[in-house]
Amino acid sequence: MNAQATQGNGRSRDHSPHRARAPIVLAMHHRPLDPVAVRRRFPGLLRRDGDRTAVFFDGPAGSQVPRSVADAIGNYLLYANGNHGGDFATSLETDAVTGAARAAMTDLLGADDPEEVVFGANMTTLTFHLSRALARGWRPGEEIVVTDSDHDANVMPWVLAARDAGCTVRRIAVRPDASLDLDDARRKIGDKTRLVAVGAASNLSGTIHPVAEIAALAAQHGALTFVDAVHFAPHLAMHVRDWGADFVACSAYKFFGPHVGILWGRRALLEESETYKVRPAANHGAEKWQTGTANFEGIAGTLAAVDYLAALGRECAQVQPADRRAELLVAFDAIAAHERHLAAHLLNGLAEQTGVRVIGVDDPTRVVERCPTVSLVATGRRPQELARALATRQVQCWAGNSYAQALSEALGLEPDGVLRLGLLHYNTVEEVDYVLAQLRELLG
Repeated sequence: MNAQATQGNGRSRDHSPHRARAPIVLAMHHRPLDPVAVRRRFPGLLRRDGDRTAVFFDGPAGSQVPRSVADAIGNYLLYANGNHGGDFATSLETDAVTGAARAAMTDLLGADDPEEVVFGANMTTLTFHLSRALARGWRPGEEIVVTDSDHDANVMPWVLAARDAGCTVRRIAVRPDASLDLDDARRKIGDKTRLVAVGAASNLSGTIHPVAEIAALAAQHGALTFVDAVHFAPHLAMHVRDWGADFVACSAYKFFGPHVGILWGRRALLEESETYKVRPAANHGAEKWQTGTANFEGIAGTLAAVDYLAALGRECAQVQPADRRAELLVAFDAIAAHERHLAAHLLNGLAEQTGVRVIGVDDPTRVVERCPTVSLVATGRRPQELARALATRQVQCWAGNSYAQALSEALGLEPDGVLRLGLLHYNTVEEVDYVLAQLRELLG
């Protein structure tokens, strides 16, 4: 149920609808997601602070995890803990877990080669590592393009690498509705461009970006495309090949796993790029890019997170899926349908509140154009004040610019930023109603 539909040329184009007044009708090729059954898998959702169960609207900064993920991490540490590359049992089991996790991430990403999947500390560290390696081939006078909508982890690694290589940085502007200005993108991406860095979705406005269209534009000029899919990954199915991207990064702790970063890159590019590494490290494949001992327990947890999503797909499928990729596609169809219902309900409620302005798409009939991350500002109340007040009412959410500093500046939101309410598939309509009621009371 992605907002991007694949075209016959193998790339995809944005088909987000214009403002509509009729309700959205989604074709259901799956059973509806059962949030009660989902929540039973997440022990953290049972947390009680004071007189009620905590409400987790902090998902954009990190999701809760199902018990199966915690079990996988614990089982690895207790029974299979060892370094890789040896001939003894725990080392062989570590290699097997790593290989299985790469295969699982290949399915989650919509890729086809496990050796294109690199694990690291986090998306930011991996992006700095990659930017430093790619910049060795950049020359003064060439250009790197970033956007004003992205998390700073997809801005500063490229800005600093460009500075060191003597390259110029150009920025794709945003429109007042927080969407990317594609006319500006066409002006900024040209024959001097070496790389375009763009997010699949904004972690502040929730806006889904037309990454396939931008990647196609970059390719026309011989430039590479790096996609930050961190915010996109827990909400919608990733299609790295259809996007036409050269590199894609995401983080397991956003899609119900541990704190592990994942980088996907085209095999030829990973092979030909010279990376900064120690001499004994592999010269080929994914291991070439994994400097130092990996977080194997985190990799085991990442595998379990993908397996959780696949299991969700099997439960929601009307017909048994053919393989894990098919299971994941069903899961994300079900997740998207549930989250869009929640987002529309939240947007409708906020529209009834005087003095509240939603950043980005605020029309409930256009929820296909956004992730269920809703940022807002309220007349007379700083976001930080609201976040603190909501925390006393057992609502976990964030205030500030959420590291999307360029977007916050472009929309005139600094220095306070926004109040960010981030929903995931384990959230419920009842939780949305509770948060809306608290906001009504706080805002009078």
